[in-house]
Amino acid sequence: MSRKFVDTNIFLRYLTKDDPAKYERCRELFKKAVEGKVSLETSGMVVAELVWTLLSYYKVPKADVIEKISVIVATEGIYIPDRDIITDALVLCGRHNIDYIDAYNAVSMRYHRMNAIYSYDEDFDKVEGVRREEP
Repeated sequence: MSRKFVDTNIFLRYLTKDDPAKYERCRELFKKAVEGKVSLETSGMVVAELVWTLLSYYKVPKADVIEKISVIVATEGIYIPDRDIITDALVLCGRHNIDYIDAYNAVSMRYHRMNAIYSYDEDFDKVEGVRREEP
């Protein structure tokens, strides 16, 4: 069975239910993935776009966004290459008042055994084990 890539708008139709017909088709697609009838894949960039769109355009509260994305990331039948980093970034984002991209970068640094970052973004000061430096 070949994998098929899932774009951000498919997840958005499913999560927001803003188009009932498309929501139903997306729900069926994800159900087939869970049942092993189709093999789906997405990327960390899609997840980042999904987080940003839900927060900024749809005005979904941050805690709800983290919960919804966590369910997607944990769904059997959807392959995400950097699933572990995304999962940990969602936890970090939820625990601290930092945005998802900063959390993702901090976790990625940890996974790659780095502890220092050049940045003017003070959000990194909130992350234990990360030392922010300004050039």
